[in-house]
Amino acid sequence: MTTRAPLPHRVAAPAQERPTAPEAVFAQPEWGLPGEVAADMETLADRVRRLMTFQRGGDLILPLGGHLFDLVVTASGPEAYGVVTMLDEIQRCEQHDRPDACGPVIEDPERGWLVWLVPPGTSECWAPHRYGACLGRPHQLALPPLAQTDPPGVFWRRRMRGDRLVPPGPLRELLNRFRPGPIPHEMLLSTVLSSIS
Repeated sequence: MTTRAPLPHRVAAPAQERPTAPEAVFAQPEWGLPGEVAADMETLADRVRRLMTFQRGGDLILPLGGHLFDLVVTASGPEAYGVVTMLDEIQRCEQHDRPDACGPVIEDPERGWLVWLVPPGTSECWAPHRYGACLGRPHQLALPPLAQTDPPGVFWRRRMRGDRLVPPGPLRELLNRFRPGPIPHEMLLSTVLSSIS
């Protein structure tokens, strides 16, 4: 059996004074009363509930703007489908992948609309356009279930993916070129989107 040498240690001088540590003071937390839910946690919980409903095949109602998306609404029909096909080409070149590479587009056959999901903040810089109305805050949009890719009812003409939205610059140019009409009136859109809550 081998014995090990003791580890070196410092011996304090007996006459050395040690300073006293200040008393610990804890700030009052801003959590509110016990049992209360912080406002941001309530919002987060609500969003998680909505997302879980969406994943189970239900509708998801989301606010426009913020960090998610704004939307552009156009008429549907052959001209608008031509815009979708051209955006498939443009975004396929950028993404090097699928033939349906266009960002997310929702079709509402009852109203004759296509709803293009564009980057948040687009509504703030979207000049009035003859063939497309752009809306952001404070409106909300009900997304169809992800699996709903055909009629009847509102469906995804191009499904939502996590890596892309519809680019507003090319969308404007293609709307000028293909001219889908008639454009949904912005006041009507505002009423429909605001009533979804």
